[in-house]
Amino acid sequence: MYDEVIAKKAGSGSTTWWMLACLSLSILLSSLSTSIANVALPRLVQEFSASFQEVQWVVLAYLLAITTMIVSVGKLGDLIGRKRLLLSGLFLFTLGSVLCAAMSSLSLLIVFRAMQGLGAATMMALSLAFVSEMVPKEKFGQTMGLLGTMSAIGTALGPSLGGFLIAGMSWRAIFLINLPLGLLTFLLVLRHLPDDQPGKKTKGLDFDYRGTLLLALTLAAYALAMTIGRGHYGKFNAGLLLTAILGLVLFVLTERKVAAPLIQLSLFRNPVLSAALTMNVLVSTVMMATLVIGPFYLSRALGLNQALVGVVMSVGPLISILSGVPAGRLADHFGASLSVSIGLMLMAVGSVVLVIFSGISGYVIAIAILTPGYQLFQAANGTSVMTDVLPGQQGLMSGLLNLSRNLGLITGASVMGAIFSLASGTTEMMSAQPGAILTGTRITFAVGGTLIIFALAIAIYSRSRHKC
Repeated sequence: MYDEVIAKKAGSGSTTWWMLACLSLSILLSSLSTSIANVALPRLVQEFSASFQEVQWVVLAYLLAITTMIVSVGKLGDLIGRKRLLLSGLFLFTLGSVLCAAMSSLSLLIVFRAMQGLGAATMMALSLAFVSEMVPKEKFGQTMGLLGTMSAIGTALGPSLGGFLIAGMSWRAIFLINLPLGLLTFLLVLRHLPDDQPGKKTKGLDFDYRGTLLLALTLAAYALAMTIGRGHYGKFNAGLLLTAILGLVLFVLTERKVAAPLIQLSLFRNPVLSAALTMNVLVSTVMMATLVIGPFYLSRALGLNQALVGVVMSVGPLISILSGVPAGRLADHFGASLSVSIGLMLMAVGSVVLVIFSGISGYVIAIAILTPGYQLFQAANGTSVMTDVLPGQQGLMSGLLNLSRNLGLITGASVMGAIFSLASGTTEMMSAQPGAILTGTRITFAVGGTLIIFALAIAIYSRSRHKC
């Protein structure tokens, strides 16, 4: 009966658009808050008389909260109901934003950024879960493309909107902007998303608190190991990495014993899911490298000023915005499996262009190939995982997809950054010679292209097994 109500409600044209508006705004807000704080870091250094490493935690706390909790909140939504949890996440995100704006202490600002990140994790995980629940299979790729476009818009809009708000008002405005947007999204979700299944709340007693805590600590240790030191690894990083490995072992042992595990380990025996998550990590690792290395390549190797660097760097987000929905339609037309392979082929070609060609034109051409390939991959890969999800597992699967992407982004920022530094022969990028930066860029994207080819091999193998 509940599934019939969902199908009927989702079948109405105007209602469907309102539902998509709710989910799109949730994704937009979470991605906007990821990128908007970066531009405020220099101002926060002055405001709090702190070091750059200290104010970096304003960004890191948000990312850590999302990474450590996104699987757990997705699973919790499956247990107690997605609408009530999404509303709670929106409330937490909006409240955290207001409290961030009100803080006069850097430590408290970091704490409330973590609160904001917890709300964002809920919004990200449950938005994809709602898509799986409400959108017809033949339009699934198109919807995933739309959400990918909203994520790209949020990421691209963050730096420019943040700069405008800081220049016109103050750094507090970058958090206060979430108040009207958060309230609007909250009211839209309350009005237009379907109510939770009656009686579902009692299932919350089966939530795996021990597994949740272990997974959160494990992911936090890994994320910190990859980010602290900004590419310079020492004993503390090694200790955190060992802690993450130990935590993973304990998590697996715990999940085998509990009656209602957070993640059923048997899920990973599904070759489609395992391949999708592995490819997501590899692809996100490479895409993060373009954001980390791009500014150094453009400014140091090509000698562009900051304004031109900003213009050239905006090409990628702009193409993401334009290609998201068409990529989703292609995934629906050609099928998820074939579209994943096509997307990866495009990304491999883009990586080769970055290795072979130099100059602004070479960079723009490479990004113009890489980005649509990435959008097609994301839409198709998400479709392959979420289309046939069993009832009650949408939130968990969405959480796993988002987690694999975040782990790739964290790994890309650290590992690919370290490869770039090593290949350039220096840790002082701002004083490095143009030739060294060019060499470092080519070697790094040669590694990135290898990772993409490995992902393509996984896709082809998974597709052949699926046909059998």
